Amino acid sequence: MVTGRILPRVIAAIGLAALAGCSTSEAAISPPPGVPVNNRCGTVNIAVNPWSGYAANAAVVSYLLESEMGCKVATAELSETASWAGLNDGSIDVILENWGHDDLKKKYIDRQKIAVELGLTGNKGVLGWYVPPWMAKTYPDITDWKNLNEYAELFKTAKSGAKGQFLAGDPSFVSNDPALIENLKLNFTVVYAGSEDKLIAAFRKAQADKTPLLGYFYEPQWFLSDVKLVHIPLPNYTPGCDSDPEKVACDYQPYDLDKIGRKAWVDSGNPAATFIKNWQWTNADQNQVAKDMVQNGLSAEDAAKKWADAHRTVWEKWLP
Repeated sequence: MVTGRILPRVIAAIGLAALAGCSTSEAAISPPPGVPVNNRCGTVNIAVNPWSGYAANAAVVSYLLESEMGCKVATAELSETASWAGLNDGSIDVILENWGHDDLKKKYIDRQKIAVELGLTGNKGVLGWYVPPWMAKTYPDITDWKNLNEYAELFKTAKSGAKGQFLAGDPSFVSNDPALIENLKLNFTVVYAGSEDKLIAAFRKAQADKTPLLGYFYEPQWFLSDVKLVHIPLPNYTPGCDSDPEKVACDYQPYDLDKIGRKAWVDSGNPAATFIKNWQWTNADQNQVAKDMVQNGLSAEDAAKKWADAHRTVWEKWLP
């Protein structure tokens, strides 16, 4: 998606007509399903964070807002923290996929009262450390984090120097990996792939070439249907164990992903806000659309239309 791009659609005007032959009353002719009667939602400003699952959310939500409700949609490609700042300055109306961020909720929802929660997306989020499946098969005990130092030599690269490489994704992703490595006393250093695409390419190559790789990854993610990366559990997550980012020594918490809206926009009664409150789907839904966009070469609109055409009974329930 292009930053700030407005995606206009032609909206058909449907008039009300009296039924012929009715002498005492008039009846409206109902518009065909999917044709908006008017545009009461104006332009909806959606933040798009830099991972394919989020882009899939934005594609389907944008497509349905435009085609079914007559809205216009403007998307802005932003980091997670910049998206919340956009709620504050009014440039963003909604964040479609929020991964926790209790600190930002306290700031913008509890204290400043400029944002509100819009309910769950239906997606279950998992963050963590992964290795390609060939490694787990060849070195079965590598899936115990306590054994990682024994294999650190395997993971050395030109970028990691004397330590094993831990491959992270986009530097803007909010993660605990540098602190985890330090606090768990692991002989590794974080190296950034630079983007989700590069992270996926690195894991794909590591599996194909049987080269060692340890890195950050997450679900939902369409790539896991191609290469079933193996998750390495860290010390069990307990509520509050990650409250101090510098001292964290536990695994990532499991997330029920949610949506965040700009309070003034939601309180205005905008029907798009109601639609987004109602919108819920599954990891499989998101992965299907994301894979069509990233691997199968479909545009965001075509991927969204393909999903919508096959799931009408799902999304009709989201309409206000």
